[in-house]
Amino acid sequence: MTQDARQRWQQRYDSALAAGRVRDADFTTLSGDEVQPVYGPADESAVENFERIGYPGEFPFTRGLHATGYRGRPWTIRQFAGFGNARQTNERYRMILAEGGGGLSVAFDMPTLMGRDSDDPRSLGEVGHCGVAIDTAADMDVLFDGIDLAGTTTSMTISGPAVPVFCMYLVAAERQGAAVESLNGTLQTDIFKEYIAQKEWLFAPEPHLRLIGDLMEYCAENIPAYKPISVSGYHIREAGSTAAQELAYTLADGFAYVELGLSRGLDIETFAPGLSFFFDAHIDFFEEIAKFRAARRIWARWLRDVYGATTEKAQQLRFHTQTAGVSLTAQQPDNNIVRTTIEAMAAVMGGTQSLHTNALDEVLALPSAKAAQIALRTQQVIAEETGVMNVADPLGGSWYVEALTDEMERQAEAIFARITGMGSDGTMTSGILRGIEDGWFTGDIAEAAFVYQRALEKGDKKVVGVNTLTGSVDADDKLEILRVSHEVERDQKAELAGRRQHRDDAAARAAVARMVEVGRTEQNMIPAMLDAVRAEATLGEICDALRAEWGGYTEPARF
Repeated sequence: MTQDARQRWQQRYDSALAAGRVRDADFTTLSGDEVQPVYGPADESAVENFERIGYPGEFPFTRGLHATGYRGRPWTIRQFAGFGNARQTNERYRMILAEGGGGLSVAFDMPTLMGRDSDDPRSLGEVGHCGVAIDTAADMDVLFDGIDLAGTTTSMTISGPAVPVFCMYLVAAERQGAAVESLNGTLQTDIFKEYIAQKEWLFAPEPHLRLIGDLMEYCAENIPAYKPISVSGYHIREAGSTAAQELAYTLADGFAYVELGLSRGLDIETFAPGLSFFFDAHIDFFEEIAKFRAARRIWARWLRDVYGATTEKAQQLRFHTQTAGVSLTAQQPDNNIVRTTIEAMAAVMGGTQSLHTNALDEVLALPSAKAAQIALRTQQVIAEETGVMNVADPLGGSWYVEALTDEMERQAEAIFARITGMGSDGTMTSGILRGIEDGWFTGDIAEAAFVYQRALEKGDKKVVGVNTLTGSVDADDKLEILRVSHEVERDQKAELAGRRQHRDDAAARAAVARMVEVGRTEQNMIPAMLDAVRAEATLGEICDALRAEWGGYTEPARF
């Protein structure tokens, strides 16, 4: 980076301003003092390795993807929600959008996450309890009733049965009359993190990767704005990993999906921008900011130097953040509002593209309407009152933050070397598959979780209300939490039975059989799966047919 890095940034900012990509807003402090869009050193040459820090909008994007920061576009307020049946969740979505939410994020119940229908015996007692129950495309119609899918970005947090659920989303958009090719949103689809942390898979890794490769191809060719994979570190961190482990495992998984796209002959400049990321924002404020900054820098460098991406769009890491569910406490739950606020601020200071803030009662149940509104308002207070959107990467250049960012990168690179060293051919994919098979990831996370738990029990790490300051002025104060009625499961099963009775059953079964036949070839399975969904084949029927074809997967026992 030469002496004129600031001038290059200024040219980018001025171009954005001229093009109308800077918000017309008050960019002053609370006292009325004007602030600049970005700050940097008076003499770049005096800062060692300044090219690793740079300015926003410039490789390696340590300080953000855009020269304008949030002056150009605020982060999207994307609240994760789903409970009961599609009608109940639709009501919550309408509330979120009416109250200022900028996008939707769908939480599915456990049967849906496992590719089971609501009337499957293994679904008993779980329907609608940790998210919304989705059995057929008709449920998607109800879920998004009155919500313009063409104009609303929608994220769906599901991996094992992600592809058939995505097909249901597309069919719901078709039925609305939306231009499907213009849809914008994100599907999680990250199967690696399921074997590493969350454990919600349907098959062995290889057939999952077949489906993911088909999805990447289909979206690149037909729905270019849609992001078919959201590589998830959130669940890795929630399982007990350190920040560096979350960073490294997540980016390693991302590199493996790049390798998958390249193995399919896809153009990296086309498919790499469709890979997004999903990180946890934990309670250690500065460590989290450093993690986000390091993630952008590492991704940009690897995409350019290892995988050959030449365009900025392909080198840029885009991510959603959710505040740390594992940091919430059942004791003194009002304290969770403070924790969530700090974590949300870390995500914003780190430059997140979208954000979910957890509700204070999520440690006990799905959020009540009041708690959900407080969580939403938390983001809105940060956005509207604190001035954090006025300056891009306001902590850039801090000795502490820059040192933490460098340390995050160093630890991540050491982990990458271990992963690639485990594989048979030096690729990240081979190393990840071997690490899954050997239980290396789960063992490493378990050790990190044990170390932290021991520190809590010894009192070296403090959690207010849990192992310190446990007194309360009202020990009997009880939260009113959201409870999902048993009637949801009864009604959902009845609804599903009615749909099966009134559909063209032969056509649905034939479409599922045709999908399986396509799976035996090298053809893309998405069109055949869409046909099955249009015929009202259920999620369980589609997934069971694939289980019968590809077999299930049981994690080997390890001690």
